[in-house]
Amino acid sequence: MITFVFANDATIEVIKKADVVPSIAVEDASTDYSDTFRLRFFKALNADLNVLSIFNVDRHYRVNDLYDDVLVDNKDMDYVLRYKISEDDGGAFSVQMLLFHHGENIFSKNYRVSKQNIYMFVSHAMAYDINEFMDQPSVAWMKRKVIFARLIAPMKSEIVISDYTLTYQHAVLKGGFNIFPKWANQKQDAIYYTDLDAKKPTLKYLNIKNGQIKSIISSDGMMVCSDVSSDGKRLLLTMANNGQPDIYSFDVDTHKYKRLTTYRGIDVNGQFMSKNKIAFISSRLGYPNVFSKRLDTNEVEQMVYYGKSNVSCSAHGNYIVYSARESSNAFSQNTFNLHLISTQTDYIRRLTASGVNEFPKFSKDGDAIIFIKNYKNQSAIGIIRLNYNKNYLFPLKYGKVQSMDW
Repeated sequence: MITFVFANDATIEVIKKADVVPSIAVEDASTDYSDTFRLRFFKALNADLNVLSIFNVDRHYRVNDLYDDVLVDNKDMDYVLRYKISEDDGGAFSVQMLLFHHGENIFSKNYRVSKQNIYMFVSHAMAYDINEFMDQPSVAWMKRKVIFARLIAPMKSEIVISDYTLTYQHAVLKGGFNIFPKWANQKQDAIYYTDLDAKKPTLKYLNIKNGQIKSIISSDGMMVCSDVSSDGKRLLLTMANNGQPDIYSFDVDTHKYKRLTTYRGIDVNGQFMSKNKIAFISSRLGYPNVFSKRLDTNEVEQMVYYGKSNVSCSAHGNYIVYSARESSNAFSQNTFNLHLISTQTDYIRRLTASGVNEFPKFSKDGDAIIFIKNYKNQSAIGIIRLNYNKNYLFPLKYGKVQSMDW
């Protein structure tokens, strides 16, 4: 049994024995709600604990009273997580949580949300707090919402807000053909998206709280917001004002834009690397590949030397994750895998092994990567824990994911 963890360079894998990972079991002390719902909450919490990747998680569902001793079946476990879900007098969904270490209660916390149907966010918060208590690298991304476009029919789509497991889903925009949603700020209370029902492809802004929609900018041929700066003040847009798509910067306050690439071919999918540097996809080698560009000197550099069709990328500091085609089959779907590179070394690390893996996106802290996986006619959202070299998939029940943001 082996697992993988990182050295200082995230592209290098180090082998380590798995027996150093402590075990944990979960005990349900609930009396409210139906058996079906109680089991649903247990499965959500069990999944979150697995995604933490710091425990060997026991999958058995067991019940116990909130303040009783640890069950005999769990006495050999390093940790036991016990919880009680209940409905309070106001109809809110409440959870009491206790964490035991070798039978001793070492951590406890209470949670409350207004509605039962958002129980999964309580589960995510519980896993986050346990991870913090264990003094592990932050998994704040667990509590963030995902926004994605779901194709439901030819030229028809929905834009959906979800948790990272796709358990919670709420369509914030229905009707028409709206794609490429992007969070507009860190608060996740507004998005940008591309409206393809207008005369020209149009970038629009949706305030999720009040439903107000504003048109931002239009362009012939192509209009995509590929990245938003951390302060929400600058956008990277792909527009085709001159017949071929190029990368533009857009100032949110002044609505002024500036052309950043001038190649007579295809430049798309701009990603912020730093204040004065971006990564993007370009066909300037005759096939799609990943390049970087310094905005203060206009210096352009090829970043990837592996793969002949590198169609999407995301950047975080010195790291770039990209999707590369690894097969060329005219009669069936080709394989696109994700790869991780560092701008400081020559190492390349493959992150996926099968299917069509696209649109990778780093978490804000760089701890994880979210991506879209299409395999055997099913769409799923995948999570890669970079520090632990583990992948997790959460399938979409219907439709196909077109694009997403975290």
